[in-house]
Amino acid sequence: MSTAEIQKSIEARMSKSLETLKSNLAKIRTGRAHTGILDHVQVEYYGSPVPISQVANVTLLDARTINVQVWEKNLGGTVEKAIRDSDLGLNPIGMGDSIRVPMPALTEERRRDLNKVVKSEGEDAKIAVRNLRRDANDSFKKLVKDKTISEDDERRAQDIVQKLTDRCVTEIDKLVAQKEAEIMTV
Repeated sequence: MSTAEIQKSIEARMSKSLETLKSNLAKIRTGRAHTGILDHVQVEYYGSPVPISQVANVTLLDARTINVQVWEKNLGGTVEKAIRDSDLGLNPIGMGDSIRVPMPALTEERRRDLNKVVKSEGEDAKIAVRNLRRDANDSFKKLVKDKTISEDDERRAQDIVQKLTDRCVTEIDKLVAQKEAEIMTV
């Protein structure tokens, strides 16, 4: 494997870490309604758990209310129970074949707790990126040991990976700061 292939692989894996962070941050509830909040809620459908999006249409009614339009009438109660039992702290209201999910206002203490969770997610993403950097550097050292590349090529490749790592860490910090600001906005 060449240094360019290693760099491409590491870059792809680092961007995947950023995407994972973005999706994890999207699940953290703020005061506003967001259809992505219900993405990980599973509903029992004919004996197997499936995401809500596969049994219902999830839309926004307004800034603080999610509407879940169930496709099969007999699933209404099941979907409502799944939302209520999830770890999101939501209290859905069944209305025939649709379910309204109002977003409760966040308290100051809850906002601080959510900020701690956001910082933890950001730190986990940074650790993943740094581990990828370490793996790349180890691969470069192995190539030098096998006499496939020179030590100068190794240093250049490590510099490129370090710049990529710095760019990813900066992006992670930016995402975390945006989410913290969003959470603290009343």
